[in-house]
Amino acid sequence: MYDNLPVVKLGLVATSRNCFPIALSAKRKAALVDAYTKAGGEIVDIPTIIENENDTMKALEELRAAGCNALVVFLGNFGPEGPETMLAEKFGGPAMFVAAAEETQEDLFDGRGDAYCGMLNASYSIALRNLKNVYIPEFPVGTADEIATLIFEFIPIAAVRIGLSNLKVFSFGPRPYDFLACNAPIKPLFDLGINIQENSELDLFEAFNKHANDPRIPEIAADMAKECGADNPYAGILPKLAQYEITLLDWAEANKGAAKYFVFANKCWPAFQTQFGFVPCYVNSRLTGRCIPVSCEVDIYGAVTEYIICCVTGAAPTLLDINNTVPEDMFDAEIKGKYGYQLTDTFMGFHCGNTSSCYLTKPKMSYQRIMKRSLEPDSEPNISRGTLEGDIMPGDITFFRLQGTADCKLQSYVAQGEVLPVATRSFGGIGVFAIPEMKRFYRHVLVGKHYPHHGGVAFAHVGKVLFECMKLLGVKDIAFNQPKGMLYKDENPFA
Repeated sequence: MYDNLPVVKLGLVATSRNCFPIALSAKRKAALVDAYTKAGGEIVDIPTIIENENDTMKALEELRAAGCNALVVFLGNFGPEGPETMLAEKFGGPAMFVAAAEETQEDLFDGRGDAYCGMLNASYSIALRNLKNVYIPEFPVGTADEIATLIFEFIPIAAVRIGLSNLKVFSFGPRPYDFLACNAPIKPLFDLGINIQENSELDLFEAFNKHANDPRIPEIAADMAKECGADNPYAGILPKLAQYEITLLDWAEANKGAAKYFVFANKCWPAFQTQFGFVPCYVNSRLTGRCIPVSCEVDIYGAVTEYIICCVTGAAPTLLDINNTVPEDMFDAEIKGKYGYQLTDTFMGFHCGNTSSCYLTKPKMSYQRIMKRSLEPDSEPNISRGTLEGDIMPGDITFFRLQGTADCKLQSYVAQGEVLPVATRSFGGIGVFAIPEMKRFYRHVLVGKHYPHHGGVAFAHVGKVLFECMKLLGVKDIAFNQPKGMLYKDENPFA
C-alpha cells in the first residue's frame, strides 16, 4: 500500500505585543490547546511566545525540531506584526493566522487583548512580505472553542498545500489532438511547486514489455479477480492488467525522485488498445481507489484536481465527463416531483471505467464500447476489454476542477450536488447527477470560461474547504453554481 497523502503535523505559536501582558497570550493559548485536544485534535504547543525577532527564530527552531509541517499563528493579544509574519515567511509551509476574542465584560482593562485590531496589522504585514503560504479564515477571530473549529477546518487546506508542493505528475502522451481542451499550459502548476515529468507512450510500452512474466503478476491478478467477482466474463485479461498496474507503480517508484507523492495522466486511446491489447480503465480505477489518481486522455490538470480532492477528503475521487443530458422521459418517470430539481438541473456524469468499485452499485468488468465501435466493429471484444462498469452510488457530491487557461492563469469551479438513485440504463461508469441551477452554471462557467469536459468528483459536500484551498493557492477566479436571482457577470438580465 502506497502512502500517497500528506499527514499534517500542526504547530501552535502564540504572539504578544510587548506593551500587552504576555501572560494574557499564554492563558489564551492554554485555553485553545485545551479546547482543541478535548475535541480530539493533536497539536504541538510551541513554548516560545513571540514578542520580537529573537523569539521568532527560537520558535522556528522549536517548530522544526518537532517536525511540524503546518503552522497556526495565534494572536493572543494585539501581537507584533513584523516578527509574527516573519515566522510564517521563514517557516515556509502553510500557516493560518487567527486571533483571540475578548472573554468577558468584567475584565476589559489588563484582560483586554485587542487582537481584533492586531489581525488588521498582521494582514497588512502579510501583504508587505508577499506571503503566499498564509491562510486567513473567513472570520479569523474567536473564542477558544471557535478557533479550535477553525484549526480543524485548516487541516485539509494545509494538506492540499503540502501535497501539491511535494507532488510529481507523470504523464504518458502526447495529449490527444481531439482533446485539446485537456492540453492546457502547465507553467501554473510549476508555480504551485508541482513537478511534471512528461513521457511518451513508447516509454510506457517499453516498461510494460519489460514486466512480462513478472513474478508479482499472479498475486495482483488474483486480487483483481476477487474484486471483479466470480462471474467476470473477461477474466482472461486480468494478467495483462496486473502487468500494467505493476508497470505504473514501478515507474513511479523509480522516477519520483525528490517528490513524496505522485499521480498519473495517461494516454489511453487509440493506439493503446492495438499495442497493449487492452484498455487501461480498470487499472486506473484501482490506483485512484488508493488515492493514486490516474487521469484519462493525458489530462494533467485533471490528475491534479483529483489529487486535491484526495487531500481534502482522505478518500478516492473520480474524474468524469460532464457528458449528456437526462432524457425527459427518464426525468418525468424517476425524478420529477420526487427530488425538487428541474430537468435542466440534471445531467449524466460518465467515463469509460475509471471510477473505483467502491462507488459503483454493481461493478463489473466489461469492454470499452466506444473503442470497440472503431477498433473491433465486427468481432467479439478483445483489445477493448478492461473497463469497470456500473451505476455510480447515490449520495452527496462536489464537482470541482482546477484548470490552467490559455494565457497561463489558474481558474477553478466548485459546485455541490448529488447523485440521484436513478438507474442510468447506459454503459460505463455513469450516474445521474443533480446540481442546483446547473443550466446556468453550465453556460456561464463551464462553457463561458472554456472548461474541458472532465470534472473531478468528490463523494461528499466539501465545497467550503475546496473554495478556501483555491484561495490559499492564489486562484483569483473561483466560480460556483450561483443561485437563482444571483446573476453571472455575463448573464443577460432580460433573458
